[in-house]
Amino acid sequence: MSAFKPHGRHLIAGEWVGGEATFRSSPAQGDGHDFSVGTEAHVDAAVRAAEEAFWEYGWSSRARRAEFLNAIADEIEARAEAITEIGTSETGLPAARLDSERGRTTGQLRLFAQHILDGAYLDRRITEALPDRQPVPRPEIRLIQRPIGPVAVFGASNFPLAFSTAGGDTASALAAGCPVVVKGHPAHPGTAEIVAEAIVAAVAACGMPKGVFSLIQSPDQRVGEALVKHPLIRAVGFTGSLRGGRALFDLCAARPEPIPFFGELGSVNPVFILPAALAARGEEIARGWAGSLTLGAGQFCTNPGIAVAVDGPETDRFVSAAKAAIETTDAQVMLTDGIADACRRGVERLAAKGTVKAILRTESAGRQARPNLFETTADAFLEDDELQEEIFGPVGLLIRLRSADEMTTIAKRFCGQITATLQMDAADTDLARTLMPILERKVGRVLANGFPTGVEVCEAMVHGGPYPASTNFGATSVGTMAIRRFLRPVSYQNLPVDLLPEDLRG
Repeated sequence: MSAFKPHGRHLIAGEWVGGEATFRSSPAQGDGHDFSVGTEAHVDAAVRAAEEAFWEYGWSSRARRAEFLNAIADEIEARAEAITEIGTSETGLPAARLDSERGRTTGQLRLFAQHILDGAYLDRRITEALPDRQPVPRPEIRLIQRPIGPVAVFGASNFPLAFSTAGGDTASALAAGCPVVVKGHPAHPGTAEIVAEAIVAAVAACGMPKGVFSLIQSPDQRVGEALVKHPLIRAVGFTGSLRGGRALFDLCAARPEPIPFFGELGSVNPVFILPAALAARGEEIARGWAGSLTLGAGQFCTNPGIAVAVDGPETDRFVSAAKAAIETTDAQVMLTDGIADACRRGVERLAAKGTVKAILRTESAGRQARPNLFETTADAFLEDDELQEEIFGPVGLLIRLRSADEMTTIAKRFCGQITATLQMDAADTDLARTLMPILERKVGRVLANGFPTGVEVCEAMVHGGPYPASTNFGATSVGTMAIRRFLRPVSYQNLPVDLLPEDLRG
């Protein structure tokens, strides 16, 4: 399969459904396509179908769900060329990036298939009965994790595959036994549609209930609001901006029956360059930071937007090397016009501050972005919370400290982050040890001598952190532990074996 032309309809319980109003996509290259605008009626039909599907799917065997996840991965790979073609057209991302992201997407699906077959995620616990215990006998109690019901998932702008239609939120929810309703992102509706076609083919091949997956497209907030407010939705998975995510989080909390909102809302991912490492290999670190900072036009939630170092000649050399590396970066296409505009506004806001010095100031136009580099002082950073706000794009800020002792003060000032990085050598161990208790409280992942862009999908990964990095610091949106978001523990006391969930018998 190579040629693909979107038909522009919603997928609701196995049927492709249109509507009266349409919106036109705005691709980075090529012609746009018309897509139906979702309505509250579409949302209601999709969610009710998901609830009906849950009575079968939520009690399906792990083997059957694993087969389904693997089938989705197979169907996505069968559409590989067409997915890359529409994805590059809509987002401007290079084909190699889309091919890699597709592999990550299918890899996540297969990883969750293997994870549920293993069964350890069920956290099965059995407390044996003690009928002769005095003064009160103890009953037999068994515990297992059970799926919560229909889940709403919001496609992400910056990952049209791995964090969208069949991405990590969808994969982990389906693995848990929860039907999914996806609100597609308007930046890449055609990509969402072709991936949805892969899922519906897997539904048919595996004989799954048709309501187990639906996709609704919309360019505005109304569908998203209707989705999180629907009384049959039991949880929400979201990757996006702090502003948009916080609005949906508040809606979830304001419902008559509040539900969990698992939002990943971005981060500046500070890099602490410790003195010995700075002296020994500062220019090498600078080049690595510049590469991570500008990768994919800086459109990653793990983009290391802030570096922290002690002022001095070594930091001057670091700055020169970082500037030289960044200057070689060509203008890059951003995912949407809105993202490009927001990046330019962020750069202008930073450049206008009297406490901030421009190291490299560039101008960008249209959907293009060129990198910018700034520096400030520790005092200015401590006094201005706006300096640690994320600018989604290739923008870096260096904080110059008077001494290494200020690193702990700066670290404590950061709000919740997805990652923090220690660039360190052996001689920095004592300072790093001082920083570790602070960083553990601030972030979900601490790195040493690397850069945070590139999130490994594995058992041990945590992608999230304290607010505002995410809205639930006990969860992750990447890695097998993500399945916990869509499960809840249920205890069974003195129940006959035949009434227990199949996975809890024996």
